[in-house]
Amino acid sequence: MQEATKRNALMPWLIGAVIVVAADIWVAFRMYATDCPAPGVVEAIVVLVVPSVYLALMYLTLKNER
Repeated sequence: MQEATKRNALMPWLIGAVIVVAADIWVAFRMYATDCPAPGVVEAIVVLVVPSVYLALMYLTLKNER
């Protein structure tokens, strides 16, 4: 009989983190390259706060599924 293989429960989080970081780098580059007129606080929220909160909530959700 074939045994079930154990997989990392946080693998979706790792994949999501890579996607979020890649998108975040792209957005930050576009803000820098186009000399975005948005205030610095708004740029910091878009580039730092929103992805951090999203990743934290995703981590907590996946961690509690075990």
